[in-house]
This record gives sequence, C-alpha cells and structure tokens, in this order.
Amino acid sequence: MARPADFLALTKPGVTRMCVLTTAGAMLLAPASIGPVRAVAVVLGVAAVVAGANAFNMWLERDTDGKMGRTRRRPLPAGRLSAREALIFAGLSSLAGIATLAVAANLLTAALGALALVGYVAVYTPLKYRTPLALAIGAIPGAAPPLLGWTAVTGELTGPGLVLFGILLCWQIPHFLAIALFRGRDYAQAGIRTVPLVRGVPMAKIQAVAWSMVLVPVSLMLAPLGVAGWLYVYGAFALGIGFMAYAFLGLDDAAGDRWARRFFFASLAYLPLLTIFLAADVALSRLGG
Repeated sequence: MARPADFLALTKPGVTRMCVLTTAGAMLLAPASIGPVRAVAVVLGVAAVVAGANAFNMWLERDTDGKMGRTRRRPLPAGRLSAREALIFAGLSSLAGIATLAVAANLLTAALGALALVGYVAVYTPLKYRTPLALAIGAIPGAAPPLLGWTAVTGELTGPGLVLFGILLCWQIPHFLAIALFRGRDYAQAGIRTVPLVRGVPMAKIQAVAWSMVLVPVSLMLAPLGVAGWLYVYGAFALGIGFMAYAFLGLDDAAGDRWARRFFFASLAYLPLLTIFLAADVALSRLGG
C-alpha cells in the first residue's frame, strides 16, 4: 500500500522547501503586506504548485528514473506507487495550488504559477532528452517562486521581483551544471542530454563560470532599486566573488568530480547565505526606520 511518505517523496521535499523559503523571503521584502493569514495561504499555494509540478515530473520520468542510481528508489520506479496514483496526486496538488493563489493573492500570481507549472512539466521535462538547452529553459520556471511571492503582495511585475527572479535563474544553471558533471554516467544511462555529455566537460565548466559571473551584478541590483542596503551589498558581493572564484577553479584540467561536488555544495550554501544577508539587511533597515 502507498504510504504518506511516498506521496511526500513525489513533491521532492528539498526543492519544495527551497521554493517556499524564496517565496516567503520575497513577500517579506515587498513594500506592503497582505496579512499573516493570506501570506501563509500564498506560501502553501506555491508549495502545492511546486509539489504538483514535481509529481508530474516524476510521473513523466518514471521509466528513466529506474535507470539512474540516485532515482531508482523513488516511489514510482520502485513500485510503491502506481502511475495513476501519482498522476491524480499531481493534478489535485497543482489545481489546489493555483486556486489558492488566485483567491489568497491575485490572478497575476495564479497565472504566473500556472505558466511555471506548464513550462516545467510540458516544456522542460521532455526537452531534457533532446537538447542541453533544456537546462536554461528549465531555469525559467524554476526561478518563479520569489516572483510569485513578490506579485502576491504587490500585484505587479516590477523591478525588485524581476531581480529576485534573475538571481534564482542565474544561480540554478551553475548549480545544475555541477550535478551534471559528477552525475554524468547516470544521466547518460537515462538518455538525458546534459551540457557535459553533448558539448563536453570544458564547455560545461565555461558556462558555470559565465553564469556565476553574471550572478554577481544581478544580485547587487537590489540595492539601486531601493530594497536592500549596505549589509546586503557587502554580503552579496563577497558571496558572489567567492562562488565565482570556485567556478574558475574548475577550469583547471585536473579539476574533476571532486571539484564538481564541492562546487555543488558551494551552490547549496550560496543561496541560504544570500537570503540571510538580505533578511538581516531588511530587519536592520526597518528597525532603523
């Protein structure tokens, strides 16, 4: 019998948790407030949309997941859930999330959530098996949560929300390139067309460097827009330079899987630390105000 833990696994809890945090962070950064009850409802709505998208992804990839060491124990390839159960769960979660965003936030946020869902499930997932460009395409819906948080409060697509979207987009690409570098054998067995497999490891490392370089100025754009101050600027600059420097280390011919794994963990540290600097900056600003 299916267990609650198996349905939870369909949501990719780590990914959903990251999306919830970035959504909540964007809502706190916004210049207005929608009240605690509506704010919690928005966060839950985003979590439901993300959970649904991840469940649809697992449903579509249930056969290829069985070919990869890190995914073969997921509920569908392991046989703990049926494809029908997963599909129903994905559909209900997605519909509930979009409906919640429409009621608790606004139609703009609900529409953006729906577009992100469709982009991730219907565009990015099938393209993974056709072109390495899927990485950049998939980063677009993947960067939506902070934008959803911003528009839920402001009701508008304005500069700060777009910058938050840009930060997450630029961060995702080197993050997933690192995974593709040290998980190359798994992806090859599953037929996924990653940058290292199609265009070579050197090109993947060059792209990681390029996107980590772009991440630095994009992350600093919150300051001239008036939503972040000096503490965030110094923290974002230090984190960005450190992340970029580690990316450059990968250009050494001797840098292999060990560097890729460490670069991956560096990417995992970057985003929470950036969020801490931003939260501390906003808190100091509001206390001072």
